[in-house]
Amino acid sequence: SRDGGTHHGQPITGRGGRVVTRADGGRYVCRATNRHGVAVRSVVVTVEYRPSIGERGCPERRLWLEGTPAELGCAATGNPPPRVTCARLGDSRDPPTATPNATRAELGDSQDPPQATPNVTRAHAGTYQCRATNAHGSAFRNVTVAVEYGPAGVTLRVLPSANVTRGSGFTVDCGAEGVPAPTYTWALPPAPNLRLAADNRSVTVTRATTANRGVYTCTASNRHGRRAGSVVVRVDESWLVVLVALGALGAVTALGLAVAGGYYLKTTACKKGEYNVRDAEGSSEAACLHRHRDNHGDVFGIQLTQP
Repeated sequence: SRDGGTHHGQPITGRGGRVVTRADGGRYVCRATNRHGVAVRSVVVTVEYRPSIGERGCPERRLWLEGTPAELGCAATGNPPPRVTCARLGDSRDPPTATPNATRAELGDSQDPPQATPNVTRAHAGTYQCRATNAHGSAFRNVTVAVEYGPAGVTLRVLPSANVTRGSGFTVDCGAEGVPAPTYTWALPPAPNLRLAADNRSVTVTRATTANRGVYTCTASNRHGRRAGSVVVRVDESWLVVLVALGALGAVTALGLAVAGGYYLKTTACKKGEYNVRDAEGSSEAACLHRHRDNHGDVFGIQLTQP
């Protein structure tokens, strides 16, 4: 008799053992021949092997978007088809609900039943380890997950205060959380004395005037959305009113002093004339007595007060 066979249409030659590879799997046709005839039989050979996880089926970096289903599928090869689980490093939960399983094998696919998954939050960011397991062993691969989200938590601060004194300066700062980092735009009261920072995160006003009062609105944007916040700035002019009042008070005071002075001068001015000195000395109206000489002898000037 003469034996022989084919594999995928190619003749098989040689006998003896050799190292099996995945390429050896498939359908074999065995043929036995002698002078009395031929016997043919086909055999399917399955080659089993341990799992492996590659970059193509399981990239080491992933981007998740906040609010979308939290799914971390990682494809692995192996026969029998491996079961793949992924868990965040340091997380004691097993299995993690945020990372449903996924498998892909060369000889037939197998998919675990889908798990109920929550939506992505910022807390899901981190490093996960995916493990593929079958009867012949396990393979591991780490995956780093970053979570992106639209701008949130827009805050505005006016330094030193939102109540600004006319002529002084102030700065309005804007900040927001977001991945990627947000960019900033402003809606501002129309005024010439405004200056935006290089990164647009703040606006500075010098020598504030009434044109600088009003609503300052900052909008933070990235590819996932936009969010705005506002603050009201007031320019206080009360110090002008105080100065005007003080000026008016000063004018009134000066006028009052002038009137009082005139009245004093009028009522205390010396009245000139000739008086009997003895009578003047005894008078309650005598305020002062001045003596001087002239060609007619001694002359006395007497200052009297009003009765």
